[in-house]
Amino acid sequence: MSEIVNQSLQKIAKGTAIVFFSSMISMLFAFGGRVLMARFFSQSEFGIFSLALVILNIAVIISTLGFQQGTTRQIAYYRGKADEAKVQGVISSSLKIAILASIVLALVLFFSSNIVSTRIFHEPELASTLKIFSIAIPFFVLINILASIFRGFDDVKPKAYFYDILMSGLFPLLLLPVILLGLSFSTSIYAFSTSIILTGIAFAVFTLKAAPFIPRRYPIISPADKELLLFSLPLLGIFLLGSISSWTDTLMLGYFKTAEVVGLYNAAVPLAQLISVILASMGFIYVPIASQLYSQNLMAEIKRTYQVITKWIFSASFPLFLLLFLFPEAILSFFFGTGYTEAAMALRILSLGFVLNAFVGENAWTLIVLGKTRLVMLGGVLVTGLNVALNIALIPRWGIIGAAIALLIAYLAANIFCSVMLYQLYRIHPFTKNYLKPLLACSIIIASIYTLTRNLYVVNHWMLPLIFVLFLVVYGLCLLLTKSFDKEDIMMLLAIEDRLGMNLTAIKRILRRFV
Repeated sequence: MSEIVNQSLQKIAKGTAIVFFSSMISMLFAFGGRVLMARFFSQSEFGIFSLALVILNIAVIISTLGFQQGTTRQIAYYRGKADEAKVQGVISSSLKIAILASIVLALVLFFSSNIVSTRIFHEPELASTLKIFSIAIPFFVLINILASIFRGFDDVKPKAYFYDILMSGLFPLLLLPVILLGLSFSTSIYAFSTSIILTGIAFAVFTLKAAPFIPRRYPIISPADKELLLFSLPLLGIFLLGSISSWTDTLMLGYFKTAEVVGLYNAAVPLAQLISVILASMGFIYVPIASQLYSQNLMAEIKRTYQVITKWIFSASFPLFLLLFLFPEAILSFFFGTGYTEAAMALRILSLGFVLNAFVGENAWTLIVLGKTRLVMLGGVLVTGLNVALNIALIPRWGIIGAAIALLIAYLAANIFCSVMLYQLYRIHPFTKNYLKPLLACSIIIASIYTLTRNLYVVNHWMLPLIFVLFLVVYGLCLLLTKSFDKEDIMMLLAIEDRLGMNLTAIKRILRRFV
């Protein structure tokens, strides 16, 4: 078993190294674009942009029909069984069906934008933004489907190059001249849509030239269509419910409050989402690898792989959570200005929700890999209903604080459901002594330091990087002193060293003394 686990972890580590850095670049570009929008346009306009962005993403999720993940899983599964015909059928079906659905959704959003803007969100200015965004929907869907196809072949580089770097980088690049020339808010919306359209075209050209697995002929109807739809439609329900649950806070704030309040809240959201970078990076490559293990009925290997990567995900995410949770005012002021420090408590609560996701790792994805899509969808229905009810109850009274609390409780419920189901059905869980020991030790140390020193000084912006490094060092020392490294951790480190071309000999020597 250990050899198979090591090989799987090496693949995950190598893929994660690429996806992590590209995701970091993507998050920085996306975050930079939001900061520019917040600083150079009004809080109301930033709120309209945030609302429209949520609606755009929901439309894209519906258009993909669950293929974004279903395609990856099915390709990896049939590759594990060496069934090339089924692999080609999945590729063909996902492309033709998703593109057709995206065109339909784009037209629906374009012609319903006035109704959505005035009757639901009471913001007439939102209509023009939705119309501009609707043009980009087919291109956005194409980017997602192509990335999922390459991902099914364990190739994460196209997603990194096109989705993370090109698309994310084009928006702030196109936004800069808009700001420098003092152009209108609507021009910035065109810049966003243009970044998606150009990326979609570039990705399609690259695929036609560099991807020999794309079939040359696309039959109108094929047997693979039904099979892919039957597997992926529950995934559509899962991701649509999950996305609605994640974005209910923004949508409900837009309904009950004003665009200014939406803008304030959406200064906290992207900061808290930074905690999920590692989770998303490892999950991107974990799914196809776990699918191949499942196709060979290697359940013990799936369990151990899940445990190891969850420890890595949380270990890398926890120091950032500490920084956001303990110093939200300083961070919001630095990035968005003093006018956004009102969102400090919301940022604290949201950070708790996102670090909880990291704590239990890829529980939902593991259930999906194991074929329990309907079970995950059922959990999604229950959690989304709970989240909507909480938002309705809490937002009118507590505004952005109520929205953040609702999201935290929804994430808690979702993770409890998936983790309990995963354990009951397969006896899979991420919790080991070497995972929990450093967490407990670090929490006690940091809490003690913060309690003793919080009234002795005021945290300035220049101190934030130093504090973050301190948290990293403390957690790293806790890992070492509690002897919480496993032999699989060394294998992961070797794979990262090989992928990045770095010499980590000194670190490996230290770690081997504590294994």
